[in-house]
Formats: sequence, structure tokens, C-alpha cells
Amino acid sequence: MKLGFNLLLWTPHVTAEHEGILKDLKKTGYDGVEIPMFEGDPAHYARLGEMLDRIGLERTVVSVLGAGCNPLSPDKAQQKAALDRAKWVIDCSAALGAEIIGGPMHSEHGYLSGAAPTVAERKRGLSFHRKAGDYAARKNVRFAIEALNRFEVYFLNTMQQLNDYLDEVDHPAIQGMYDTFHANIEEKDPVGAIKTIRPHMIHFHVSENDRGTPGKGHVPWDETYKALRKAKYDGWLTIEAFGKSLPALAAATRVWRQFYPNTEEVYKFGYKSMKQGWAKAK
Repeated sequence: MKLGFNLLLWTPHVTAEHEGILKDLKKTGYDGVEIPMFEGDPAHYARLGEMLDRIGLERTVVSVLGAGCNPLSPDKAQQKAALDRAKWVIDCSAALGAEIIGGPMHSEHGYLSGAAPTVAERKRGLSFHRKAGDYAARKNVRFAIEALNRFEVYFLNTMQQLNDYLDEVDHPAIQGMYDTFHANIEEKDPVGAIKTIRPHMIHFHVSENDRGTPGKGHVPWDETYKALRKAKYDGWLTIEAFGKSLPALAAATRVWRQFYPNTEEVYKFGYKSMKQGWAKAK
């Protein structure tokens, strides 16, 4: 098991100016960080990877498919844009030295059709992921597809939906992840849903019910870590928290108030909570 921290708490684009916080995360005890990938090019991420190597941090990636990049759309231009976007993320991730791309890389984030997914949309999604999976496999990268709550996406919301979809995709480079924030909204049994997605789960987001400091909300952490251990999960536990400091991100994640006194509490208390919770779950 490895402990990670998502840099979206500070920025949507990590650069050399964030070296200080990266060093502090390493000092705190984190094994790695999750790098937001929304802009830039492979050369930028190669340089960032070199900096992370010097600091001694491993890395994963989080990204989304933005406006105009909806693989579920009947518009072939959007389908092509989605695949191009996925390939760009794969290329940048490979340059960074990341082997896992997490996030809702299955549909346009924030777009809601007003109806349930159609059979035609599912077929387009399957085609997209098989093509993206082939490209990712050649770069030694895997997707950890994330199911989000129904207020953010409409295509994949629950662990059962995600697991069934990944069964149908049937591609080794297209796998799944679990996020405690979204599960808290969508699952009737959030802890039990870990078993549901376990056949495809290669990544795990530790996110409090209010997206603040893990361990200071009502997510059942003791039961969650016990379920992960019982499932023999041994991948990343990565904290994802959001705040008001980045207006565009705050708007996208519906963060209208501050959930913690300072960012230091989130990553220091969060680290202790994660580490102790995992150890206690033996």
C-alpha cells in the first residue's frame, strides 16, 4: 500500500514553483503525489518527473474529458476530440513517469443529458475505451476510470455500473477506481461497494464526505480500511480534497465554503488518519 496526495488542493497545473509543497509532502511521509493534468505538453511533464525523482516522490495522474471532448456524443468530431485528448493525457503521463491515470475519463465532466445513458452511448463509450486502452498499453499506462455522483456526470455513477461496464470493455489497460466522496452519495452500502469494484480496482481516493480533511467527517474510515484489507487491496490510497482558493476548480466541484482551517491540516492530519487507520485495520 502507498500513500499519495492530490495536488488539486493547490493548483490545476503543477510546475517548478510548487517544489516547496512537494518537498513538504515528502517530509510528511507521503510515497507519492497525484498530478492534475489539464494543460501542458510531454516536455513539461518530463521535467516535472525529473523534479519528483529528485525529491523521491512517485506519481499518479488525474484528468478529465472537457467540453467538446465527449466520446458518448453522436458527433464524430467530439468522438475524435475525446480520443485525441485521451492520447495527449497518455503521452504526458508516460513522460511524467506515471502508470495510472485516474478520473472520470468516460464522458464530458459536467455535462448532463437529462436522461439515463442510452445503448448507443454505451457502444460509443466501449469503442472509445478500447481504442484508448490500446494506445495506453503501448505506453505502459493504465486508466483507473472513476464513477462520479449523478450531479456531475450521468454515465457511470455507482460501483456496480462501473464494474459491469469494465467487464464489457474487457481491456487490461482500462480499469477502475473507488472514491469515498462519490460513494458516500451514490452507494446504499459504500463499504460493501468496495467488494463490487474490487475485480477492476487499481486506485483509491480517500475523500471526506464534504471534500475537506479526511478523518473529520462521517465517512466510516475504520470499516473502509478493513474492507480494503479484506479485499487484499495493495495499491494507492490518495487523498483528494478541494478548497476555495482556485475559483474555476471551486466552481466545478461546487465548493462554496471552506472545509478546513488551512491546507497543512488537510495533508498532515490526513496522512496520520490514513496511516493509523490502515494499521488499525489489520
